Amino acid sequence: MVINYEIAGKSESAEVRVEPARKLLIFILPHSHHDLGYTDLQSNIEEKQMTNISRGIELARNTANYPPGARFVWNLEVLWGADQFMRTKTEPERQELISAVRKGWIGLNGMYANELTGLCRPEELLQLFRYSTELGSQCGVSVDSAMISDVPGYTWGTVSAMAQAGIRYFSAAPNYFDRIGTFMVEWQDKPFWWISPSGNERVLVWIPWTGYAMSHIMKLDAGWVNKYQARLDEIDFPYQISYIRWSGHGDNAEPDPDICEFVKKWNQEYEWPRFSISTTSNAFAAFEKQYGHQLPQFKGDLTPYWEDGAGSSASETRMNRGAAERLAQAATLSAILAPEVYNSADFNVAWRNVLLYSEHTWGAWNSVSDSENPFVTQQWQVKRQFAVDAENESKRLFDRALDAYASEKNSPNVDVHNTCSWPRTEVIVISKERSLGKDHVKNEHGASVPSQRLSTGELAFLAENVPPLGSASFHLSAAAPHVPAKRVTVLDGVLDNGIVLAKVDSKSGNIVELTYNKSARNLLDTSRDETINHYLFLEGKDASTVSTSGPARIAIEEAGPLVAAIRIESSAPGCVDLVRRVRLKASEDWLEISNIVNKKRAPLNPHPGQGGPGGDFAQHESKESLQFAFPFAIENGQIHIDVPLAVMRPEIDQLPGSCKNWLPVGRWIDVANAEYGVTCATLDAPLVEISSLSATMLGSQTHPGIWRKHIEPTRKFYSWIMNNHWGTNYRAYQDGPVEFRYALRPHDGYNSAAASRFATGMSQPLVASAPGQRSRMGLKLRIDQEDVLVQECKPSADGSAWIVQLFGAAGEERKAGLTWTDGRPIKVWRSNLREQPLEQLPTQVRVPAWELVTLRIEAPDR
Repeated sequence: MVINYEIAGKSESAEVRVEPARKLLIFILPHSHHDLGYTDLQSNIEEKQMTNISRGIELARNTANYPPGARFVWNLEVLWGADQFMRTKTEPERQELISAVRKGWIGLNGMYANELTGLCRPEELLQLFRYSTELGSQCGVSVDSAMISDVPGYTWGTVSAMAQAGIRYFSAAPNYFDRIGTFMVEWQDKPFWWISPSGNERVLVWIPWTGYAMSHIMKLDAGWVNKYQARLDEIDFPYQISYIRWSGHGDNAEPDPDICEFVKKWNQEYEWPRFSISTTSNAFAAFEKQYGHQLPQFKGDLTPYWEDGAGSSASETRMNRGAAERLAQAATLSAILAPEVYNSADFNVAWRNVLLYSEHTWGAWNSVSDSENPFVTQQWQVKRQFAVDAENESKRLFDRALDAYASEKNSPNVDVHNTCSWPRTEVIVISKERSLGKDHVKNEHGASVPSQRLSTGELAFLAENVPPLGSASFHLSAAAPHVPAKRVTVLDGVLDNGIVLAKVDSKSGNIVELTYNKSARNLLDTSRDETINHYLFLEGKDASTVSTSGPARIAIEEAGPLVAAIRIESSAPGCVDLVRRVRLKASEDWLEISNIVNKKRAPLNPHPGQGGPGGDFAQHESKESLQFAFPFAIENGQIHIDVPLAVMRPEIDQLPGSCKNWLPVGRWIDVANAEYGVTCATLDAPLVEISSLSATMLGSQTHPGIWRKHIEPTRKFYSWIMNNHWGTNYRAYQDGPVEFRYALRPHDGYNSAAASRFATGMSQPLVASAPGQRSRMGLKLRIDQEDVLVQECKPSADGSAWIVQLFGAAGEERKAGLTWTDGRPIKVWRSNLREQPLEQLPTQVRVPAWELVTLRIEAPDR
């Protein structure tokens, strides 16, 4: 266009190019980023987020007569603040929140917390979304959207868990620059459908420009509008609908009233672009209606990054993993033994603590640079207490079920309970006090079973054929122990039970040989100076400087015939000492490993507080990591990694932008070809490095180019057990003894269901109790398909049914036949996290590969 103008009486003209405004509708999603701590003590943050709810309601009320689009809406990013609000506020205040949700003033989003999803156990991942179904029901709305902020990357099973909660939309807004690899490069402003492992569910994922932090670095004005339009032009954004997050001015910020005035004024003055303040659900639904059919689809793991920080508090991380497994077992024990003592509210409290430990805020902003500051130590004590409380509550609920059942405290009998859905034969250990003077064991049919008095005074015996979701009885007497037909032996560092043979090197204490079924093939790769269970300590990031443990002092702790165990003690850099145990049992086809790392404290900042999180000390100094090596000799072997509600292959199943320097692992990692392989169950350590020591990213890392881009085919991984690599949030040091347990099971060709059964059994072992009587109302379920795993089993919250979740662990569709052991008929309904009866099903239930099927089962006793 030509502009005519006059300067000092002289007429001039100029041609100016004016870019037309985009015909664009921009949704603004107001929210507060929920950091449970970091900038302030957790108790103060809780009060602040509850106050934010009240302020959000007030702002919505004050702008209710504004033009559409300019009326304030407050999105609850996550729901722990709302949960606290509903538990602690007065009834009028609670009703005000419910009313605001119904009016659309408050938008509910499905996640309980900004979670490190890669740390979650399967049930924990589901619990992450459970409260949204409860609060949504109270408010009379369906929650179909979720937000997450700050956290880059999400485990694949998140899609499956969202589907169980009815969530279709996922606004993911990570930290836009620090320790995020190429995540934002790959996904920023590129909405897509994320497909579940089964391929039958999907969620619409959309990561906005600058993640959740736009309001931290920009101001809503005309200049910002021009900059935003230029950004969309630069990336050739093809849609006429977009959205931004507006999280106020800083983390845990209060609602920003200025956005209403901006939108009101802008929309009055300009035709395009248009702005509309919105809930996540409404914004995404509008986008899906217009563009959902043309979005790309991606199926795979968005391997997360920030889970590495859990290695800065390995003891508490171990504790929390154990609590999650114990809670799952406690629910199943309640179902099969004493459903009348099951209380869903008590379990919800325990799960809340599990979730809040796995929440991304670990500590204070100055946790590394000023680690002994009371502001730091107080926050850590609160964080740690989540894991401690989760452990204590899980034990209480576990014991509650057993105590309700075990009525014959002085009986010489022992009952053994199986909380898994397949029959099991395993060695179980009874306390010294319970078994005193009783070395002989018979099963309920009167046949003797192998037993052994251990060096600890405990009694080990072989519990044979314990039925699925059932119990078996054993009688203890003073006779001599029964010897197994095939003994386990230990001699010169070699443990052998006729199925598995393992050799421990006399100098290093590492495992140098593992064979299976009398084969001469060593399954371990010892060609490159690394062997199985080889301890490695790395200071800084130069992997060439890695050091290892000193000469081993080896002793036989258990000599068989049922249990053989070797103790290996050595010095180890970074530790007071290192004690490793290798254990093999008669008739079992796996080898157990226990490593107790007695950690020394890493050096602290010699000038506390100096430099802050960005200073040299916090960023680069006193950094260390510890790992155990697992190199296997499996020709053309493929690694498979168990993650919650999925199995993934490094590189192959990782979506662009995934973390490849380290990967979270659930219960197991398998290396196998079509003929043979090894499954490694990892009970306590949730992180692995694949093929090399690649977890060397110290402090802040803002450049996408320095992150690992590919994982080449390999048969080697490292269990990454401890680190202090961050410069903020996570812990600067840890000290004291921490146990890391593993189990190695050689096998024939790769079988994902067998791997899952093995590792689940290790994580949820057989349970011994005094004898008792099962409640007549107890669960009597049998499932005829072992490849279909019962992921969860519990009484329904309303007390009238059973909730059973089936998982297609074989990677192929199966039909699972459900029966009641007493032959009485049952009704089976497809259900969800709200435990609703959605659709009646036949007792032959179709379970697709990698799909989670939630059932509500009605039986005569309920």
